Amino acid sequence: MTSLHSFKTAFLGAALCLSAPVWAGNPIFVLNSLDATISVVDSATWQETKRIPTGKEPHHLYLTPDEKSLIVANAGGDSLTFVDPKTSEVQRVVRGTLDPYQLRFSPDMKWFVTVGNRLNHVDIYHWDGKDLSLAKRIASSKTPSHLWIDSKSSVVYSTMQDSDELIAIDLASQTVKWRVKTGSLPADVFGTADDKTLLVGMTGGKEVMVYDVSNGPAKLIKTIPTGEGAHAFRALGDGRHVLVSNRVANTVSKIDTQTLQVVATFKAPGGPDCMEVSADGRLLMVSSRWIKKMSVIDLQTGELVRQVKVGKSPHGIWTIDHAKRM
Repeated sequence: MTSLHSFKTAFLGAALCLSAPVWAGNPIFVLNSLDATISVVDSATWQETKRIPTGKEPHHLYLTPDEKSLIVANAGGDSLTFVDPKTSEVQRVVRGTLDPYQLRFSPDMKWFVTVGNRLNHVDIYHWDGKDLSLAKRIASSKTPSHLWIDSKSSVVYSTMQDSDELIAIDLASQTVKWRVKTGSLPADVFGTADDKTLLVGMTGGKEVMVYDVSNGPAKLIKTIPTGEGAHAFRALGDGRHVLVSNRVANTVSKIDTQTLQVVATFKAPGGPDCMEVSADGRLLMVSSRWIKKMSVIDLQTGELVRQVKVGKSPHGIWTIDHAKRM
């Protein structure tokens, strides 16, 4: 009975894959945090083509402003791996970047910011278009998690996962402007285009907390119920909607940033974490953290259409063929 059930499940899964949208673009990169590797997935065949060794614990990744390098932050390896986003070849490794967990460039392309998740600091680097030099290391509260930088490149926002805080850092003076208490285990942060509102996922709860940051310290204005383990954000690319992964609930919620309400929910198995959206806005790729897979959801039908086997504890996910970030 179990064998027949498995056969039927596999057959149905294959049928779904055959009917899924075809997308043949540049590689998709998935970071395998516990394997210290990057899975490179061919977007035409939906097969893993190779694995690239990295430093210990690669968690997040970010494109350089010139779009010529994808930077992978190896938190446990105290290093950054630069990869060609089109050929998937390793370009160089920069060592001595202490505990880079999450990372982000400022919109004016002058600053590169990382958080030291295990060592409790925020690092601000000068970026000259090629090389990094540390400008300031700022001691933080416990377990800094995720970052957001406003459109004016003036303020860095960071969550403190284990002290339940949101802090703001002034980039000009490189000092902490304010800190406020949040809900349980705040993780990713997403700012609206007008720089007035921040959304923060509460991994220790079931909600996204919405803050007004337009004047002084953040003020809580709304709590949006999404699902247990609200964690990471990804803009849909239409200028209005943002997705949040609910890691414990095994769902992804679509939030309207104008009404601040959930307008759709998608099933996403295996502990959904980081996400990427295809350039046409049709496909959502999700790192399924607990089952060593990348899951692909058709956003028009809401169906799970593919799963690609990757490494242990897949986390960051990215492709250059992505939808707009806002």
